[in-house]
Amino acid sequence: MDAFTAGIIQRIKSAEEDLHRAIASGDEFLAEVEQSELDDLRRLAAEHGVDPVQELHRTAA
Repeated sequence: MDAFTAGIIQRIKSAEEDLHRAIASGDEFLAEVEQSELDDLRRLAAEHGVDPVQELHRTAA
């Protein structure tokens, strides 16, 4: 895995965790912000040919 892929996957994991925390705390505004960040990271990954779902499964194995 190259540095870009590793970095974007780590940022996606972090954004997902932040989103879950925001939802759990009931902070709707923060949840919207975190969802937007996650959407942007997924779009960026796709633009560079990185499939976050596949990479996350690969790193979990």
